[in-house]
Amino acid sequence: MKKILTTPRSYGRDMPELFAQLEAAGYAVVKNTTGGILDKEQMKALIADCVGVIVGVDPLDAEVLSCAPKLRAISKYGVGVDNIDLDVCKARGIRVSRAMGANCEAVADYAVALMLAVARRVPAIDRKCRQLDWGKITTRDVSHATLGLFGLGAIGKFVARRAKGFDMKVMAYDPYWPEEFARENGIERADAETIFRNADFISLHLPLMPETEGFVGERELSMMKKDAILINTARGGLVDERALLKALQENRIYGAGLDAFAHEPPEDNAWFTLDNVVLGSHCAASTTGATRNMGRIATDNLLRDLKGE
Repeated sequence: MKKILTTPRSYGRDMPELFAQLEAAGYAVVKNTTGGILDKEQMKALIADCVGVIVGVDPLDAEVLSCAPKLRAISKYGVGVDNIDLDVCKARGIRVSRAMGANCEAVADYAVALMLAVARRVPAIDRKCRQLDWGKITTRDVSHATLGLFGLGAIGKFVARRAKGFDMKVMAYDPYWPEEFARENGIERADAETIFRNADFISLHLPLMPETEGFVGERELSMMKKDAILINTARGGLVDERALLKALQENRIYGAGLDAFAHEPPEDNAWFTLDNVVLGSHCAASTTGATRNMGRIATDNLLRDLKGE
């Protein structure tokens, strides 16, 4: 029987019918039972005999793909494909699909939650209260602040809509400018430097590509206001993490909310000592509704592509 590998930890957790759907189509399912993200060696071992894979953030680079001679289709459980070598897939005729739109609102909710948590120092206040320290901590406002968005695609648009509920001024940068949406929602088009210099909150919603790697570095951080907050619910590689860590340690910006790191968990333990950063385990899309949507779409996409439709 032909095999399909499923790597995301949440795939099918509350929807066993997804596994039944794959099996009913004539496939044996190989599951990730490690409880974590698979590394290269684990991926190479599990994918060797598979014709299809439903993948999260586990590596599917050229080295891993070379160990999967039967592979015909890859279904991304999400939208970011920076962990997949698309050039190899194209050369081999391996179809690659994405679960478009499945988790946009969940990620937008989390981005706003990080803005609030960092600005109002929610985790730090909670920790002090658990130590019976009822001292007041003065924090910064969110309402009427300026939000700068890098990326005004599906997720960026939902963040912009939510920001309006806080009467925020929204400016954005996107090379593919959605003119009608921006006009209808009062979003100002701005270049990168204008956003870095003027925004109170900066939220990243860009894909990770060679041209966006290290998008926020020492130069960009030096432009930001001393009370500015950086939010990243996209990909860790967008940020020069060493430069950001130093800026946070030196209190050169107010804080950061990070749901993505280049290496997860981050390798530098200094991240865990800071009170001006809120850390996430790449969980912005991990809601019941979003995981169900991603599961359904990823399964349908894979079966469609394996049939060659």
